[in-house]
Amino acid sequence: MESDSVECVSSIDGMDEDETSPPHPASSKIHAGAATPAGIPAATSVHELLECPVCTNSMYPPIHQCQNGHTICSTCKARVHNRCPTCRQELGDIRCLALEKVAESLELPCKYNSLGCPEIFPYYSKLKHEAQCSYRPYKCPYAGSECAVVGDIPFLVTHLRDDHKVFNCFGHYFCLHFEAFQLGMAPVYMAFLRFMGDENEARNFSYSVEVGANGRKLIWEGTPRSIRDSHRKVRDSHDGLIIQRNMALFFSGGDRKELKLRVTGRIWKEQQNNDAGVCMPSVCS
Repeated sequence: MESDSVECVSSIDGMDEDETSPPHPASSKIHAGAATPAGIPAATSVHELLECPVCTNSMYPPIHQCQNGHTICSTCKARVHNRCPTCRQELGDIRCLALEKVAESLELPCKYNSLGCPEIFPYYSKLKHEAQCSYRPYKCPYAGSECAVVGDIPFLVTHLRDDHKVFNCFGHYFCLHFEAFQLGMAPVYMAFLRFMGDENEARNFSYSVEVGANGRKLIWEGTPRSIRDSHRKVRDSHDGLIIQRNMALFFSGGDRKELKLRVTGRIWKEQQNNDAGVCMPSVCS
């Protein structure tokens, strides 16, 4: 059975997320980046027309236009105080129904095609797919930070090693988080484990974390959460070891004014006995 040991310590202070498809009986679709019949704009050109001039995002119904035909998305219409950003004319409530109809005929590749996604979707279905695309980059999972770094797992592992914390068990990478937040009106601390991968892989592992002193201890057992889930989502679901402020100070000893906790735990594969798991790093605060 595999068995590795790892150790790291951190500090936390204070109480502080183509062609036009050949016509067939039902419909005809325009595919991005391909030739189209004479007189019909290429899908890439149409896609440019569907780009909002203010936020540069793709526009979805309702698409608004001014009397001169300049278009804008519904979100930005409010931002520009109902004035066309191109000609400064009043926008009113004119819908660009023609452009909305053209969008229905488009089929475009997922925006993560450069990362390996081979899928092509109708224009109005593409956005929903991209929100869940398995090829989309991961966000930095480090709890309590405002880190905006995104990338694939190898890139994030390097980033976490350099700027945060990450450790290896059973050939996979994990992050152990410890943070403070308000639960109702009471300050609490929470420790939980994140898996550097998707949820289906995370289910192959279980873990336990514990904190204690003076002959008492608190223990939590659970399944690591994928870094697809933000640390705020994990925290709000209370899926981890939650320690009340008074208990945390009790475990800290001394005059109960300074927080000195040591969180330890183990990770094991789901098919193995948890008594023979791998030690995870301890976190001190």
